Amino acid sequence: MTSYTDRSSSSDAVDAPRRQLLATAALLGVAPSLLSACASAATTATSAAVGARRRLGPLEVFPVGLGCQWRQGTAPGVVVDSYSSAFDRPSAIRLIHEAVDRGVTLIDTAEAYGPFLSEEIVGEALQGRRDRVVLETKFGFDIDPVSGQRRPGRLNSRPEHIRAVVEAQLKRLRTDRIDVLIQHRVDPQVPIEEVVGTLKDLIRAGKLRHYGLSEPGLQTVRRAHAEHPMAVIQNEYSMLWRGPEAAVLPLCEELGIGFVCWSPLGMGFLAGGVQADSRFKTAPVTDFRAISPRFAPEVLPANMALVDLVRDWAQRKSATPSQVALAWLLSRKPWIVPIPGTTNAAHLHQNLGAAELRFTPAERAELDAALGAIRIQGDRLPPAVALMSGVEAPPKP
Repeated sequence: MTSYTDRSSSSDAVDAPRRQLLATAALLGVAPSLLSACASAATTATSAAVGARRRLGPLEVFPVGLGCQWRQGTAPGVVVDSYSSAFDRPSAIRLIHEAVDRGVTLIDTAEAYGPFLSEEIVGEALQGRRDRVVLETKFGFDIDPVSGQRRPGRLNSRPEHIRAVVEAQLKRLRTDRIDVLIQHRVDPQVPIEEVVGTLKDLIRAGKLRHYGLSEPGLQTVRRAHAEHPMAVIQNEYSMLWRGPEAAVLPLCEELGIGFVCWSPLGMGFLAGGVQADSRFKTAPVTDFRAISPRFAPEVLPANMALVDLVRDWAQRKSATPSQVALAWLLSRKPWIVPIPGTTNAAHLHQNLGAAELRFTPAERAELDAALGAIRIQGDRLPPAVALMSGVEAPPKP
């Protein structure tokens, strides 16, 4: 059984059990309604075991995905994330196996993560499990295909480059198709119509199934969607950063586009992994929080009010802080899917448990009011990174 369906085939999936029921009733000489009643308890149990699914545009996935953003550590065989956590490659593969075996159906990565290393690990881990997941990866940076070094231009979404990147990604991921290919950042030098036109050709060739954009400008989304329907937008979104609520989420709702949240736990902040006096490494590998203004020593103590709020709600709901933060995202819209990353299997299990946590309408209103009263200090991203968000592609000639 596959873990996702396109809307075009969803009616077949619904009709198949009904056809089987009618055929079985005819064979046994009993009324279909009797068989249906007898089977209802088993069907309910099965549905509960499978768990809820969410729509991302034309795709259907488990409510919580897995983000795989890893790079080579300073020692041979060591794999690190962007927040000072480390494990080895076999452990990374086991983590992905555990996620898929527990029902995760959205696996997210990118060529830039490593570069290349994360895709290689994901490709190896999904052998024998590939058809059980929606595989999502990204392109868009100007990365040397041999050395992995980023070239001076930083971004590159020229059609010929996209085609070359996809061929390399398919090899690293050990697959014949990418389910969702996302432009990592909008290229200010290439009209989005050229980008999407290239992606549409790759979809026709069977190398891609769907596409999306990450941190795009609003008009670029409209232009891209008009060229070919978009499956997802992937932006940062969490209790720590609620920027998408102003315009991006309404646009997704209008156009029927799914929304994937990167950094849904605020880079570990919402999970309780940061203290008021925390300081972050800059060597030998830089922790991204060391250069993020909202984690600066002068503002971190004030921002801890959000951590305290999440911790209090975790106690109230008999849950973990990460579960509260993820469940809050899931409560916003039925087409929102967070992709928390981790190097820890226990944390993975906690994150997946968020799919079962619910807020009553009164609890939701109370929590939203408390969140609204907290003012987060410091910009969400370093200036050079922030400049790549909300960019509009140039007009088509």
